[in-house]
Amino acid sequence: MGKYHEYIDNAINWAEDHLGSVDYAYICLAFVEDALERSNNIEIFGGDSAKESADLYHDSISEGIPPKGSFVFYDCSGPINGDHRNWGHVGLSIGNDKVIHAWDMVRIDGYLEVEHLNGAPGWDSPKMIGWVPLERIMQGFQKKVYE
Repeated sequence: MGKYHEYIDNAINWAEDHLGSVDYAYICLAFVEDALERSNNIEIFGGDSAKESADLYHDSISEGIPPKGSFVFYDCSGPINGDHRNWGHVGLSIGNDKVIHAWDMVRIDGYLEVEHLNGAPGWDSPKMIGWVPLERIMQGFQKKVYE
């Protein structure tokens, strides 16, 4: 966690404030990015989908229990606007083997339990790729104040 503990706590608190919300249904990457960005007045740079972001961070993906504050990535395939591919899925580790993530609503699940979720029609269940530490996610961030 190191110097990023305040960023992590802010992101988790913001995310938990949205538990049960359907505003981020099926837009998991927007949810974890907003949790980190809006709670800390910063902007991070990743891919256009969870899978694209996982591919960008491939050099930093670790296996095993994700530490608090890490982004946990999954393979997850299905159709969006007629385009069927691996869009991926991502959640934010809140520690204790749990992630907060946007599925049908914002929810908390065990990081391995996510693999047992049923997706929208035509979608596969997620399969964990691994986790990326916040230190790596934060490389190249820019300060940005949200109004």
